[in-house]
Amino acid sequence: RAEYRPTYLLKRGQYNLPDKSRELWPAIPDCLPPLKADQPKNRLGLARWLIDRDNPLVARVAVNHVWKRLFGKGLFSAENVGVQGTPPSHPLLLDWLAVGFIESGWDLKALHKRIVMSATYRQSSDYTADLLATDPENRWLARGARFRLPAELVRDNALAVSGLLSPRIGGPSARPYQPAGLWEELAGGANDGPYKPDTGDGLYRRSLYTYRKRTVSHPTLATFDAPSWEICQVKRGRTNTPLQSLALLNDVTYVEAARQLATRMIQSGGDMAESQIARGFELTLLRKPSADELTQLAGSFDQYTEYYETEPAAAKELIHIGDSAVADEIPATRLAAMTAVASVLLNLDETITRE
Repeated sequence: RAEYRPTYLLKRGQYNLPDKSRELWPAIPDCLPPLKADQPKNRLGLARWLIDRDNPLVARVAVNHVWKRLFGKGLFSAENVGVQGTPPSHPLLLDWLAVGFIESGWDLKALHKRIVMSATYRQSSDYTADLLATDPENRWLARGARFRLPAELVRDNALAVSGLLSPRIGGPSARPYQPAGLWEELAGGANDGPYKPDTGDGLYRRSLYTYRKRTVSHPTLATFDAPSWEICQVKRGRTNTPLQSLALLNDVTYVEAARQLATRMIQSGGDMAESQIARGFELTLLRKPSADELTQLAGSFDQYTEYYETEPAAAKELIHIGDSAVADEIPATRLAAMTAVASVLLNLDETITRE
């Protein structure tokens, strides 16, 4: 439009009750830097104002979000950046990262690299009694952060270590496994009809691409605190519940991932069960097992093998869960027993925790 269309304050926010005595104009709140001469009072001007060097707000908020992802908590409260929010714990660090972010051309990859290569990020999460007493919440960053991975990364990690994760980037949303009838029960189909899982690599794409209904979250992701899409949420909760362990043990995605991880363990771990279990530790935890861990899991493998040799039908049923191909060259009882061991590895606190 060549001219500005009058806009009025809405009484109680109702679109059909404008207060025509109070005309509104595009502007920036008085507490923030004003628009400059080359920043017109429209969306283009707002975009230029947001990334202007004299406006520190956007860079600081962006840096804080990245910091929160990497350390489990931000340098200040991400859900309230106003005067009622908590002040930054490290204001000079926040300023330095924000200025560097702007000067890099808003390069997020460079920002991530700068943080993860720091001595602070690479610290061990081990703590002493003195550290726990003086800084129980690790606000002063004297030790590494330790927290459970977000829901999406719990799933992606299981797919990655099993060799199932699809590397494809972009494209349409993916529809992984989900309990049958969920959409119909909660949303009556909502114009999409029955839920039909994808086939092929659509089942194994990164959780970022998971198709979601606004009112029906993906159930397993929701179990690990992925929020509903009904409202915008800046802060995500983080819980630890027995239901999460049940999901890791029984959900189709994780049972199939355990079977494929077991296949990798058998095929690349040598001829002995102990060496194959050690290979599973390397794939899953990037370390070798302790003598006690190896003894316990080797004993479990022997028990599982004994069980499945007496229940061959149960072994075949277990290894055929999921759509991915089964390694027919591996005896079904051995693969089923190693699948049970691999499931233990995927369920370890160390596996789903950032340390």
